Amino acid sequence: MALIEINSLHKTYNTTAVPVHAVNNVTLHIEKEEFTAVVGPSGSGKTTLLNMIGGLDQPSEGEIIIDNTNLNKLSTSAKVDFRLHNIGFIFQAYNLIPVFTARENVEFIMLLQKRPKKEREERSNELLKAVGLQDRMHNRPSQLSGGQQQRVAVARALASRPNFVLADEPTANLDSVSAESLLDLMEQLNRTYQTTFIFSTHDDRVIKRARRVVTLRDGKIDYDKQNVQTVSGE
Repeated sequence: MALIEINSLHKTYNTTAVPVHAVNNVTLHIEKEEFTAVVGPSGSGKTTLLNMIGGLDQPSEGEIIIDNTNLNKLSTSAKVDFRLHNIGFIFQAYNLIPVFTARENVEFIMLLQKRPKKEREERSNELLKAVGLQDRMHNRPSQLSGGQQQRVAVARALASRPNFVLADEPTANLDSVSAESLLDLMEQLNRTYQTTFIFSTHDDRVIKRARRVVTLRDGKIDYDKQNVQTVSGE
């Protein structure tokens, strides 16, 4: 069974006026350890699809089954708990807590999980070392560059040992050098931790690195293919 099963998924807005089909009958299965990009023009439904996979938005129709758990059947509180323990998020705007240090930002998810202090410290130290920021762990976000802040966000996304990570335009606010460095890092983490990454992106740099590319157009899957260029280069 796939890690994520999306079956006949719909998301419709303005149902009482002129309906807008943001996601229109999407069926998609994603296996463990994938490094997949969901691409398409603005308004194609990429972010809406990721938000529904992450349990941040409710489908109008269809179902999402993650590791044998049907999100549609979870209560609001159960869905929050499921996200906390199973899904990592990386946002375009980083979404770090400004008054926290880098290590405190990484630890925060584990604090919500009520993990012991020693485990939180050891895990955050391990991840900050993995993203090359062990020397900046006591800096606040305002003392870090954009690329460094996004690396902290990657470490935070992995802190809970999630089944998969959803990354919504993670390179959009980064210069070319920082973006390529971040992608190097996420590829390495995908291999090291066997964590599934799913990207929503316009960025050709991400698309070239992805091992699978799913293109949406007008809320529907236009095509879904393995990235032959990337696979052949491995």
